[in-house]
Amino acid sequence: MTATLMSIALGGASGSVLRALVFRVVDGNSSAGALPINTLLVNVLGSLVLGLLLRPAGEPSPGGVWYPGLTLGLCGGFTTFSTFSADMLVLLQRGEAGRAGLYALLSVTLSLAAVAAGYSLARALRPGA
Repeated sequence: MTATLMSIALGGASGSVLRALVFRVVDGNSSAGALPINTLLVNVLGSLVLGLLLRPAGEPSPGGVWYPGLTLGLCGGFTTFSTFSADMLVLLQRGEAGRAGLYALLSVTLSLAAVAAGYSLARALRPGA
């Protein structure tokens, strides 16, 4: 296994463990009748972190093994579109179309805002940006 793939694997494992810890702390699952706040939170936080790591269009990604480990691995293991989709299905199956719509709207808009905020913050903190 190459060093880059190992970095991605370690990042993915770390991201998955962090997600499990957030789920344990937040305990906001949809079976309690609320929005799946835990999934929403990890997707927004993961988007913020990924935004901090993104490079401007046309700028090459940093060399080395850490960048793919953090972006593909850590952020990929931490965030979870599949869980978002499953949460949506549960809400829809329970006939909670309004709550499902709100959850989808919040997930997309907050995650997009978070990735943009992270990107902007990283650019502001980068010397000469």
